[in-house]
Amino acid sequence: MKRLPGWLSDEPLSADIAPLLEEGRIPLEQLAAEARDTTLRRFGRIVSLYAPLYLSNFCSSGCAYCGFASDRKTPRRALEPDEIDRELAAMRRLGIGDVLLLTGERTSTVGFGYLCRAVEVAARVMPRVTVEAFPMTVAEYRTLAECGCSGITIYQETYDPGRYGELHRWGPKRDFAERLETPERALLGGIKSVGVGALLGLSEPVAEALALARHVRHLCRTCWKAGISVSFPRIRPQEGGYQPAFPVDDRFLARMIFAFRIGFPDVDLVLSTRETPVFRDGMAGLGITRMSIASRTTVGGYHHAEDAGTTQFEVSDDRSAEEFCRALRAKEIEPVFKNWDPVFNGPTMQEGEA
Repeated sequence: MKRLPGWLSDEPLSADIAPLLEEGRIPLEQLAAEARDTTLRRFGRIVSLYAPLYLSNFCSSGCAYCGFASDRKTPRRALEPDEIDRELAAMRRLGIGDVLLLTGERTSTVGFGYLCRAVEVAARVMPRVTVEAFPMTVAEYRTLAECGCSGITIYQETYDPGRYGELHRWGPKRDFAERLETPERALLGGIKSVGVGALLGLSEPVAEALALARHVRHLCRTCWKAGISVSFPRIRPQEGGYQPAFPVDDRFLARMIFAFRIGFPDVDLVLSTRETPVFRDGMAGLGITRMSIASRTTVGGYHHAEDAGTTQFEVSDDRSAEEFCRALRAKEIEPVFKNWDPVFNGPTMQEGEA
C-alpha cells in the first residue's frame, strides 16, 4: 500500500475551518451572514449552471452505496455517438452550455477511448465540457484535454481509509491513495479545473469536513493556477438500498457550506439536485456559486425522458431549467449557463510542484 500524504493528517491545514463547524460556538445565522457577504464580494449575484449527462452505467467496482455497482441487477448500457448527439441537442434546447459527462469505473466496454470520443462529440456543441469518470494517468489526462475536456470531478467519497476499504468492496476504486492523487495528475496533464468532495453520510461528518478542507487547502497551495471547486453531496436512495451510517441533516450541511465559503473565499462551491428545492433556493447566494439543473441520473434521459432506466440515485430537485431560473431571479440572482471559454490547454501545474 502506498504511503498516504502528510497533508491528510496535517491539522493546521484545516484549523481555520474547525471552529466554524462546531455547533453552538458561532451562531448559524452569523455564519450565513458572513458567507453571504463573502459570496457577494467575490462572485457577485450569479450562480453558474451545468447539467450531468450519464454516458454509461457499466462499472467494474463494488461500491456499497452506488446504484451502478457491478453487483446490481440492473440493465447496463452505454450511449452510442448518435445517441450522445441527440442528448446534447436536447440539453442545448434547455439552454445548457456546460455539461458534465459521467461514467462508472473503467471497463472493457467503456474505457478511455470511449470517453475521449464522447468528449470530442460534446466539445463540438458545448462551450464547456467536464468529466466525472475513472482515475487516469497524466498522459491520458493530456489527451483528454486535447479532445476538449477542461475540468474533472473526482470525489474521494470518504477520507477515512478504514471506512473507504469497507465500502469499496472490490474493483479498481479500492485503491484509496490512487484516487487521492488523481486531481494532481489531471492538472499535470493540462486539465484546468478539478472538483473534489466527500459523499456525506459515509463517515463521521465533522472529521470528513476537516479532511476535505485539508485536501482543498493542499490543492490551493500546490496547484494555485488551477480552478478548484468543492461539492457537498449527501447520500440519496439508490438501487441496493444502502443507508447512511452517519446521516447529515440540513443544519450541519448549511454550517459546512458556510464554513467552506468563509475559509475558501475564491473557491466555487457546488450543490446538486440531490438536495431539495427549498434547501437549494436557500443556499443560492449564501455560499453556493454553482448548481446542476434539470438533472437526469439515468443513462441519457434528456432526449427521451420517459424511456429512462435505472438511476444512480434519486433526484430531489426535479424542477425544469425554466422553473429553477425563475426561482433564482426571484432572489435577484442571475443564472449563468456559460461563464468562460477554454483558452489554454497547457498544464496548470508542473512536475515537482505537488
